[in-house]
Amino acid sequence: MSGRLMFETRAASISFGGLKAVSELDLDLKPGELVGLIGPNGAGKTTVFNMITGVYRPTAGEILLEGRSLVGLSPHRIAELGVARTFQNIRLFPLMSVLDNVLVAFHRESTIGMVPAVLRTPAFLREEDLLRDRAIELLKLLSLSEWVEARAPSLPYGHQRRLEIARALALAPKLLLLDEPTAGMNPHETEEMMSLIRRVRSDFDLTVLLVEHDMRVVMGICERVVVLDYGVKIAEGPPEAIQRDPRVIEAYLGTEVSHASS
Repeated sequence: MSGRLMFETRAASISFGGLKAVSELDLDLKPGELVGLIGPNGAGKTTVFNMITGVYRPTAGEILLEGRSLVGLSPHRIAELGVARTFQNIRLFPLMSVLDNVLVAFHRESTIGMVPAVLRTPAFLREEDLLRDRAIELLKLLSLSEWVEARAPSLPYGHQRRLEIARALALAPKLLLLDEPTAGMNPHETEEMMSLIRRVRSDFDLTVLLVEHDMRVVMGICERVVVLDYGVKIAEGPPEAIQRDPRVIEAYLGTEVSHASS
């Protein structure tokens, strides 16, 4: 690929015992791209996310953000460098309010030490007000302002997904990883989430890598699609080419696809 890369993996691999979950994955993302990562169940998609975010360390290969290696860094450090993610299963803080779920992410920017926080000094209170205003503004952008004081689990399901994205955005990422963002949603909620992802990518100047089972979502918003099967990349290209690719059809249907001409 030509042009500057935001993110890349070079022959990234990981094994668990004798099982090679991801094998020599090459993946390039240019700044501002919205790319889909798809494959049948067990193809290694979430494992790729876990390697990128430092949950798993690859057993071979390289993972680079703007040319800097992420291999061996802690998840916390990788988040500081600009990688944020959501999860297939919602992982909000259930005992916290919607606002506090977002403030948790904003507080990584805090410059106030423990003593001023305990004493609630004027400097601490000023910073708290600033972070609160920023969190409320972010929730407003994601149409969650009316839920600010509500407990996170009390939100409708689709709004909980939005809250996860809001919390990820509070980390000011360069690369946003979305793991099954429309899982469990009805068609109306799915359409709203597709619009939100497009808007978030544009408004926050993000590069987005999306894992998703709903092919309507993938084909509707992704500019490029990468396909995994048993941890191996079997296809890559624009959505219209991917949905016609015999290797992709075979991987999903589990049957041999005839290559005979008509």
